[in-house]
Amino acid sequence: MNVVIAGGGTAGHVFPALAVADALRERDGSTAIFVGSAAGPEARLVPDAGYPFTPVRVVSAQRRVSLRSLRALRMTFASARECRPLVDEADVVLGAGGYASAPVVLAARRARRPLVLLSPDSVPGAVTRIAARWATAIATTFEGTRSRLPARVRVERTGNPIRGAVASVEARRADLKEEALALFGLEAGRRTLLVLGGSQGALRLNELTREVAAILSDRGDLQILLSAGPQHEAAFRDLGRDAPLLVRVVGSIERIELALALGDLAVARAGVGQIAELTACGVPSILVPYPHATEHHQEANAREVQGAGAAVVLDEPSLTGGTLSGRIMELMDDEAEREEMSRAARAWSRPDAAERVATLLAEVARGRGR
Repeated sequence: MNVVIAGGGTAGHVFPALAVADALRERDGSTAIFVGSAAGPEARLVPDAGYPFTPVRVVSAQRRVSLRSLRALRMTFASARECRPLVDEADVVLGAGGYASAPVVLAARRARRPLVLLSPDSVPGAVTRIAARWATAIATTFEGTRSRLPARVRVERTGNPIRGAVASVEARRADLKEEALALFGLEAGRRTLLVLGGSQGALRLNELTREVAAILSDRGDLQILLSAGPQHEAAFRDLGRDAPLLVRVVGSIERIELALALGDLAVARAGVGQIAELTACGVPSILVPYPHATEHHQEANAREVQGAGAAVVLDEPSLTGGTLSGRIMELMDDEAEREEMSRAARAWSRPDAAERVATLLAEVARGRGR
């Protein structure tokens, strides 16, 4: 099976697409060719993963009518013509999300090739909302997405594809914990709080963690691993210095599976990738949605996970270090509640999402998509 995968603009779109490509290759040796922005992270990440990559010219559009939006529209149509030969040879096309997927999604319509869309967030993005009109199927992470899509389209809640190293944490937790303690300079016997603001960190979460560390400074039974973001790491390195509470600050976490294997509780943003990884590993979480996310999609993401019993949601605008530290200690000191949240997280998650999407692609390619 020949699959063209389009998308990017952010690593959050690229990594799930790569996970699907790996699943396709493992199941039946299918070939995957990627198309994305020459300026996006996909231009580096895809070749590094060993897959062919074809760059196209794309620009993100603004929500209002503007010269930038008109330029983006013209460029999308031009790039759709350029990638048409690749699409003509495809058995099925996967639109992995983001503005970088638009040219291939449009080319799939013109070439009448079967199209599957990944709609990761609870609120579908602009490209997904438009292309849903001619898609054969749409793979979602959140059940709530279904109500925001056309009634006639096939919708499958596959989950958001995650890296194999993360999906296998449950089976390797003991060994990964030992490795994590050594890598991050943490101690066995302490309960571990993860603070995860995404790949670039989250300044407000960092600031709240400073307040929390001061309030909980006498808790020698706890430790905090803060992923502060590369640009903020130096400013927060002094957290927890000379206190019973142990705090480790890193710019980013390359091997996130190690942190997830160690975490007893996480404070995190509510991006779909982070939620997918936390729930797959059964890590209870306090989610603080980014208040300026497009169409408040992080809020919608977080509320569904909270409804499943896997997370607590706190609103950033009214959140203080005192409130956050109090909620952290309520959960840290209640092992039964954390275990229940962990079970709920695993029940809601789809750690095999990549395989589910690969199966959906195969069904669509065989003409069984509708």
